[in-house]
Amino acid sequence: MSSIWGRFFTVDIFGESHGPKIGVVLNGLAPGTVLDFPKIRAFLDRRRAGGEAWSTKRQETDDFELVSGYANGFSTGTPLCVLFHNAAQRSADYDERVNRPGHADYTGHVRYGGFNDPRGGGHFSGRLTAPLVFAGAVAAQVLAAKGVYTAVHIRRIADIEDAAFDPTDISREQAQRLSASRFPLLDESKREAMEERVRQAAAEGDSVGGVVECAVCGLPAGLGSPMMDSVESRLSSLLFAIPAVKGVSFGAGFRFAHMRGSEANDAYALRDGAVVTTTNHNGGVLGGITNGMPVVFEAVVKPTPSISKPQRTVNLSTMEEETVCVKGRHDACIVPRAAAVIDAAANICMLDLMTERGL
Repeated sequence: MSSIWGRFFTVDIFGESHGPKIGVVLNGLAPGTVLDFPKIRAFLDRRRAGGEAWSTKRQETDDFELVSGYANGFSTGTPLCVLFHNAAQRSADYDERVNRPGHADYTGHVRYGGFNDPRGGGHFSGRLTAPLVFAGAVAAQVLAAKGVYTAVHIRRIADIEDAAFDPTDISREQAQRLSASRFPLLDESKREAMEERVRQAAAEGDSVGGVVECAVCGLPAGLGSPMMDSVESRLSSLLFAIPAVKGVSFGAGFRFAHMRGSEANDAYALRDGAVVTTTNHNGGVLGGITNGMPVVFEAVVKPTPSISKPQRTVNLSTMEEETVCVKGRHDACIVPRAAAVIDAAANICMLDLMTERGL
């Protein structure tokens, strides 16, 4: 099924952007798990619009309701179902006849024979990342008990770049500092220039994209499988479920094209009796399997397609060309909020891989 992901820790997301509720069903959460709901709330708040210049003016509280799978302060081991109530819909902004460039209006119309919900993108909307982040927040708590943690930051917005992680040395303290920020950066001096690029685009009725860098630390060697079932394949399949993500690279990624083998290879060494690599160009994965180093990847986030500039389109009711100016409340840059969603996806994938190994 298209909206279900995972094998041993599964995530089933349902709902539409302007429907009454959205939610997620989690399977594979071990019975007796204690969830820290304030921490889940904090994780969700990183994704939630907060009134900043870059974020949508649609204000949803993202308060959630546990429907099943949790009783007397513990998970029961049966499906954990969580609902989010949509309270700030403004469906009048959406005309089902308007085929918005850059959105899934046309593809959804064709795939579902015109029966798709077009309001706010329906099931294709970024609103559906709220239940995904809930699932990621749960996974993060389970992984933390196993010594695994993630770190995520904005690597780029428009033409302004942040520093990159040291892929061999990402501390828990650094990860915690980044997760406490709604605009996570390694080099805080870059923030003003990034925000200015967003303001410029918004003033012109436009938007900008960027790149998010994420690292998963503390993983054991041996997760994943070769070829078609690699760690990269599994993680990428979930990352591409995030509506704005259009590219993923691991380690040096496309920079490998400019390197020689002598530069690209990660030499092995012993450190406190453990096998490590002195560099981490391969992003912690070789042959589709983790090698014990941080799994480091970047995800490209496209500019928000909802812009107020006039754009050419085809009216799907009349089958005539026309010009459209998209209405509604939209992010001028989705990257800061997407960082939390990408973080959540990484946690979900790694918990699924570890559960598969019985870890």
